[in-house]
Amino acid sequence: MTDSPTRQRRLSLARAGALPSWSVLAAGTLLGGLLGGAYGLFTPATYTATSYVVAVPTSKSTPEAARGFAQAYGRVATQLAVLGDAQVWAGVPVGTLRESVRASTSPDAPMVALSATSSEPARAVEMANAVSHALTQHAEHSRDSTQVRLVQFSRAVRPSEPTSASPGVTALVGASAGGLLGGLGLLARPRRGGRDDEAVPAASVPGPATAADAHGKR
Repeated sequence: MTDSPTRQRRLSLARAGALPSWSVLAAGTLLGGLLGGAYGLFTPATYTATSYVVAVPTSKSTPEAARGFAQAYGRVATQLAVLGDAQVWAGVPVGTLRESVRASTSPDAPMVALSATSSEPARAVEMANAVSHALTQHAEHSRDSTQVRLVQFSRAVRPSEPTSASPGVTALVGASAGGLLGGLGLLARPRRGGRDDEAVPAASVPGPATAADAHGKR
């Protein structure tokens, strides 16, 4: 006769509770390290190239105005109006530029940083330079109204190392996460029974007195 599902679950929980604590932590750490290392090993490396443009005020403007327009141009750098022109020089669709290019600005300097990420270093350079060129052209068309010009400060150069995490780093991150999950599993597993959980023997009840004993006590 086979065990019921409830009995099988109880047996499985009892076996899990009998395992030493270090085995759960070791298993979680090992599994997390293997998964993290595999992720870093089989995920393609990515490279990032950055181009810089700077806002320059004309004779009718001020440095404060240039910093303000630099912030504004940083917001429109990844919009369709700029990326639509950049795709001609980058040789990639607008959707790829929108996913791969990021613009950042500084409140202390009238500069816009345009970073492009790709699995190919040369493609990252092409996209960063293409967006910076399209942004400077866009600013040039509105120079008469803004009194600010955008000038390319530094072209993007070919990155020598990937910016994505190496398999060793992802393995360490996975091992840390696995160890943490293993510790949480220890808190959730059933505890071993102590003396309080043991069955208490039933108290013995004296049997009825015999007739001879009853007469002897009189």
